[in-house]
Amino acid sequence: MNLEEVMQELEALGKERTKKIYMSNGAHEPLFGVATGAMKPIAKKIKKDQPLAELLYATGNYDAMYFAGVIADPQAMTEADFDRWIDAAYFYMISDFIVSVTLAETDIAQAVSDKWIASGDELKMSAGWSCYCWLLGSRPDSEFSESKLNDMLKQVEQTIHESPERTKYSMNNFLYTVAVSYLPLHDQAVETAKAVGPVEVNKDKPKSKFLLASENIQKAVEKERTGFKRKYVRC
Repeated sequence: MNLEEVMQELEALGKERTKKIYMSNGAHEPLFGVATGAMKPIAKKIKKDQPLAELLYATGNYDAMYFAGVIADPQAMTEADFDRWIDAAYFYMISDFIVSVTLAETDIAQAVSDKWIASGDELKMSAGWSCYCWLLGSRPDSEFSESKLNDMLKQVEQTIHESPERTKYSMNNFLYTVAVSYLPLHDQAVETAKAVGPVEVNKDKPKSKFLLASENIQKAVEKERTGFKRKYVRC
């Protein structure tokens, strides 16, 4: 399939209601409003196609960008490719659920994520912390440095309350993921989450809300989900 054919199929799958949901989360035109599950039949036909993924991502159409992540070949992508993708990510559903998910299937995932976390840019930082969540939730504990992750927990404790909005969400999720999916630091992550306490987000909205990692960790422990690893990162 070529770019034009894929775009026509995606457009046909678009729903106004889905489009409104995406836009309420930060997406903007162009987009069709395609439910992610509805893309699976097209993905099965194409499988992996990096040149087509690049063309789709470059359209700036949210649905095409998402589908690009589905058919991308992460092993064919370089650090420069991921930098280009993150630079074009204009809101968190692209940075955290397309770019970081695709990055999580590569050998350069930690190195690129570390660079993004240190960048000071909201969505790059968010993607970096998110990528660690995808990694920790899918790869063996042995692939990670315990001391490095411990330092990252300290970084979250010291900086989360002053971090940009979307980065707060990803850092909060990192606390939860370390506690649930990385057993060597379960206790440390629990203690860090307690020390962090409630994290306020949406301060600029009429009603702010609070993220509380410790509560969600406790629920996961009660459901005996500690040690959880998913088989696949991308659906």
